[in-house]
Amino acid sequence: MALLTTPTIVGIITNMQAKLIYRNKMYLASGAIVEEMVWKLPQADEERPHGLKYSLVYIRDGRRVVGYDNERGKGDHRHYGNREEPYNFVSVDQLIADFKADVEREESKR
Repeated sequence: MALLTTPTIVGIITNMQAKLIYRNKMYLASGAIVEEMVWKLPQADEERPHGLKYSLVYIRDGRRVVGYDNERGKGDHRHYGNREEPYNFVSVDQLIADFKADVEREESKR
């Protein structure tokens, strides 16, 4: 019986890690926390055609007040208070601008 010197199974590794491309965490004077993270996925897919995963959250008194994310099975969406609604992703810059506008609106209520 001869020993093979090459593997008998050839495949493509598809479970490569997402790469963090943006992270910002701030502690506001009001005591609230803002954290923004965006990852570049190894490849786009049907759920994330833009090829990005993101999580942006504004936490006040230990509770999420505003959040934008695109977890699997839900697509691009935002949380605003007790509501969850679809979010129309255009670009990372617009995502961050929309999120910051919501945070500023909430901070101005304090």
